[in-house]
Amino acid sequence: MLYRDADHWRAAPSKRVLVYGMSGLGKTHMSTTVRDSGTWFHYSIDYRIGTRYMGERIADNAKAEAMKVPFLRDLLMTDSIYIGSNITFHNLSPVSTYLGKPGDPAKGGLPIDEYRRRQEQFRQSEIAALNDTGYFAERALQLYGYPNFICDTGGSICEWVDPADDHDPLMTTLSTVALPIWIKGDEAHTAALIARFDKAPKPMAYQPEFLLDCWTTYLSETGEAQDKVDPDTFVRWTYARALAHRQPRYEAMARWGVTVTADEVASLNGEADFVNLVAAALERRGLAA
Repeated sequence: MLYRDADHWRAAPSKRVLVYGMSGLGKTHMSTTVRDSGTWFHYSIDYRIGTRYMGERIADNAKAEAMKVPFLRDLLMTDSIYIGSNITFHNLSPVSTYLGKPGDPAKGGLPIDEYRRRQEQFRQSEIAALNDTGYFAERALQLYGYPNFICDTGGSICEWVDPADDHDPLMTTLSTVALPIWIKGDEAHTAALIARFDKAPKPMAYQPEFLLDCWTTYLSETGEAQDKVDPDTFVRWTYARALAHRQPRYEAMARWGVTVTADEVASLNGEADFVNLVAAALERRGLAA
């Protein structure tokens, strides 16, 4: 690992970490906490995806919808208006809106083939953004003078790696430029995430094989036609299965770095807390070795 023990971590003049885990367990809270200290560069994978790798597709999709309205179409065709996505660290909705949900078009759903196409676009974009981590860590130091760096990943990172492969290309690359930190939740956190998702189901990225299995199983159990599936009902049905699918993958990835709990992350109040948290995680890892 990048830091062999707690003492090495504390003494390092430049600290680099990569945080991952299910959305809602504290990745953004951790990133914001250290960024606010003024010495950490916050690299958001979802922001990079939305601005660099999928920005044009997101804008074109919005334009395509506007072109269906004669008034807006005339303005677009004469370059009288401009349509673009206003993605920020605090508003990544354009990315999830583009991803969408499969099902009945009358309820805002996408045909499954188009949905799979967008899923593949996202997969490629997220892998590319993750592979940019080392570049941004160096850029943060050389260009802006930030000695410390945190990469805030998306919850779907575990879908694009082979956790059983000690030489997985993505994790091997990432662990050489930053210390991976898994935020681990317990059963209570899982129940809370499911309850929250049930109130406001959001688009997600899935491993292609997992998505295919869920889609075919759902159609078989409900007997519904593909174009009659309620998009929100399907993603609600899929969410708990996605959590169960991801948990062992996250756990297997933990050997590339350290593990902290969601409760520990929730208690962070500043950079010193974070440094101590990672030091304690490194100590735990050393005792378990």
